[in-house]
Amino acid sequence: MRRKHLVGVVVVIFLTWNVLMYYMLVSRNPGKVGAVSVQDQLRNLQGDIQRQLSHNSDLLQQLQKLDKEIRRTPGPIDTNSVVLPILLIACDRTTVSRSLDLLLKYNPNKKRFPIIVSQDCGHKPTADVIQRYVSEHGIQHIKHPNITDIKLPWPQRKFQGYYKLSRHYKWALNQVFHTFNYSAVIIVEDDLDVSPDFYEYFSATFPVLHQDPSLWCVSAWNDNGKVGMVSDEADLLYRTDFFPGLGWMLEKSTWLEIGPKWPDAFWDDWMRHPDQRKGRACIRPEICRTSTFGKKGVSKGLFFEKHLKFIKLNDKFVPFTKKDLTYLQKDKYEQYFMKLVKDTPEVTVSEAMSGHKSNMKALKIIYSTKDEFKSTAKKLGIMDDFKAGVPRVAYNGVVSFMYRGQRIYLAPPSNWKGYDPKWS
Repeated sequence: MRRKHLVGVVVVIFLTWNVLMYYMLVSRNPGKVGAVSVQDQLRNLQGDIQRQLSHNSDLLQQLQKLDKEIRRTPGPIDTNSVVLPILLIACDRTTVSRSLDLLLKYNPNKKRFPIIVSQDCGHKPTADVIQRYVSEHGIQHIKHPNITDIKLPWPQRKFQGYYKLSRHYKWALNQVFHTFNYSAVIIVEDDLDVSPDFYEYFSATFPVLHQDPSLWCVSAWNDNGKVGMVSDEADLLYRTDFFPGLGWMLEKSTWLEIGPKWPDAFWDDWMRHPDQRKGRACIRPEICRTSTFGKKGVSKGLFFEKHLKFIKLNDKFVPFTKKDLTYLQKDKYEQYFMKLVKDTPEVTVSEAMSGHKSNMKALKIIYSTKDEFKSTAKKLGIMDDFKAGVPRVAYNGVVSFMYRGQRIYLAPPSNWKGYDPKWS
């Protein structure tokens, strides 16, 4: 309603401006003024009118574009039945069939969760595999029209794959939100397995995402979700300041914000920058709802052998839509989670590793510097890197994980002032 009112105001200004300009132009003295002849004045008047018409045309195009966007932007939506398409980003993996098989197997409602495969690369064997699913299961197959190499200076040429991937993401998301006009999307890639409750998880968390402006995504991924580092509580969910990716959901309103400034490469790290995150958080699970089998890719198997292949994929169906997830709203969550961390007994990393306090349900280890965090993380087996100063899975600086069956909170001191982007 506010945007429609704005358009109305702009239209009134547009019309008023034209009336005034017409009055000013035609009311000029048609006689000779000084050395300026009537003919010269007419030429000047003609030039003024042409420039004004050009300006009016530009303004009218902007108004039409804004009006079109308003007409296409959905009004209030039923968060419990909104269509949540699955956008599968594909390239040249014929094993995309593995991902599609699971997405189809667990799909409870093909109308509510339509599957769109967006393919880059122009790889025919992969396209043939996808087309088989189009014929047999009615999924949608769209192809990125621009598969040319991107001209890059010599130092960046080795990152060609990252540039192409970012270009593909932007095109595919524009298709979902602007061409197909969906209100939200769940994004996966062609090397991901999904859990039996993958759809249930996103169905239940969408209303929370939609209603809480302090959230900007829901992810199926836990960066520290390796076997032995997560509990058996499959229904446990968290807020996180770290953008996880690897199976994630966002709304159209967020894409309208970030899409126009989408980066040329390394889009996931760009998402983690404060200029994009703007203090917002994502929802993530204790146990992953996706796992990757893709050793091959633009990252050349980075972290796969050392980390990714050990990620635990949830194998239990959790009826999330029947649970009250309002505890994930910012005010409720911070009151509960931060008090929980505050009340947890503090120990040193050596004490935690010794097992002498294994009778306690949870322990807290404090870090004050980047080096302290990295040292502790390496000793306990969690990921020790930062992106824009944020540790993986952290919320308000706190990283929660399991160590030898005991909950550990790796937390900053009570006088913590926030993330330092220099910790990267």
